[in-house]
Amino acid sequence: QVQLLESGGGLVQAGGSLRLSCTASLSGFRDYALAWFRQAPGKEREFVAAVTRGGAGSYADSVRNRFFMSRDNAKNSVFLQMNSLKPEDTADYYCAADSTIQTSDYMSRFQWDYWGQGTQVTVSS
Repeated sequence: QVQLLESGGGLVQAGGSLRLSCTASLSGFRDYALAWFRQAPGKEREFVAAVTRGGAGSYADSVRNRFFMSRDNAKNSVFLQMNSLKPEDTADYYCAADSTIQTSDYMSRFQWDYWGQGTQVTVSS
């Protein structure tokens, strides 16, 4: 029943921008914290950004001031605006959701209950 669907990935040149979207089939969407993680080939899945139930954002140091996360509760959607993209941003990007997760656990990939299938982002140099 619960489903998260990412979209918006693709190929972009370094310095360019891309906007990822994730639409959730969750009942009571506004009660869920949301996050974006990414996983590059041969690497562990890492935290990118998260928004609280109230809409406050937090970001990994590697993307702070370049990536911006937002949510639209009316559309059951979450977005990741990625600017000034670098080749090291190349990865599969996943959205995650959880209704009970604590803010102190946002950065842990093991704490989120629901995950999408991911969307691929490739940044060329």
